[in-house]
Amino acid sequence: MVQSPSFITLFNPFMSLIVHKYGGTSMGSTERISNVAKRVAKWARAGHQMVVVPSAMSGETNRLLALAKELAPARLNDAYNRELDMLAATGEQASSALLAIALQAQGLESVSYAGWQVPIRTNSAYTKARIESIDDKRVRGDLAAGRVVIVTGFQGLDEQGNITTLGRGGSDTSAVAVAAAMKADECLIYTDVDGVYTTDPRVVPEARRLQTVSFEEMLEMASMGSKVLQIRSVEFAGKYKVPLRVLSSFTPWDIDLAEEAKSGTLITFEEDENMEQAIVSGIAFTRDETKIAVLGVPDKPGIAYQILGAVADANIEVDMIIQNISKDGKTDFSFTVNHGDYARAMDLLKNVVVPKLGAQEVVGDTKICKVSIVGIGMRSHVGVASTMFRVLAEEGINIQMISTSEIKTSVVIDEKYMELAVKALHKAFGLDQAPA
Repeated sequence: MVQSPSFITLFNPFMSLIVHKYGGTSMGSTERISNVAKRVAKWARAGHQMVVVPSAMSGETNRLLALAKELAPARLNDAYNRELDMLAATGEQASSALLAIALQAQGLESVSYAGWQVPIRTNSAYTKARIESIDDKRVRGDLAAGRVVIVTGFQGLDEQGNITTLGRGGSDTSAVAVAAAMKADECLIYTDVDGVYTTDPRVVPEARRLQTVSFEEMLEMASMGSKVLQIRSVEFAGKYKVPLRVLSSFTPWDIDLAEEAKSGTLITFEEDENMEQAIVSGIAFTRDETKIAVLGVPDKPGIAYQILGAVADANIEVDMIIQNISKDGKTDFSFTVNHGDYARAMDLLKNVVVPKLGAQEVVGDTKICKVSIVGIGMRSHVGVASTMFRVLAEEGINIQMISTSEIKTSVVIDEKYMELAVKALHKAFGLDQAPA
């Protein structure tokens, strides 16, 4: 049986190293920051060494970036990215300092660090940097001295000494990376929801909270649009086997520690016989996808590389890809990118790639969404994808693109049908019913 890491922590309370991560809503006001401090203090007084990674206060990053847009020309572009990182990083710095002050007011020794002070080393891809290494010597020294250490999420330092940020949701990645580097006993991700659900309860009120979800399922759900955890944080957790739990920061701060340690959703790294064995564990969806099609491309070896290589060199991530059957030596090549990268990708293709390849034209569609079914049970059950397609057909929903793996099937559909598709699929796979 897979045992919850929380029990390991509770049965070995002395000198266990715990990482807490708190999202923007959890840090949204001085009252909430005070409650976070009380919760952290509870864990520290129980004998745990505590490292806390907070996000900026809710809405602060958007406020800062809005100021930049007021000052910049028509729209912000890559030329501004270094300064945007300098600006955005201040949000987490403020919340970290405030939390340290709140902890000190609780009578605990505490110190806050910006990512560059740790340091957390990253590459130089401004606004979407990747962590390369973490030097934990300074943090360990503070922990050994009995201090609670707060490390800013979302940011780091590149080789040239410039501040970088990890992209939206980057505080999750920071927390898991810190936990991995320090070999923490557990990483708890506190959010405004009380765990991972079969789908978004705001779309399907009957959605259920999962007691456990496998790492593979969580990775697929994060990549397919679930907003509970940022995908790079799940990748870190999987690579370094970081014990991970998602739970709510809005439970009373003085909840019994044993009860809190068993709440939320545990992300497991082994398939346990007692885990929920539904064929499909969840429905993920995202409106953040856009579709781009390069039409009339010469159908010859290397054409996919010539298109996607240029896109990758621009640091634009591609998701779903389709190449049509060749006709008269020409083919159409379609793929999806994030909304935030759509304009750059279209400019690149229209002005550089298409003229070079001799393609007919490039067209885009921003009114699409991606809906995915995810579940480790799909490995051993046939007909799951066909059930998905049947349900969508019965609702009159046309499928534009399809992507599959061992434990997921994703489709691109018209954005206006997203909620209808999610509700129909959730019901069709029995996700509104508790497991037997």
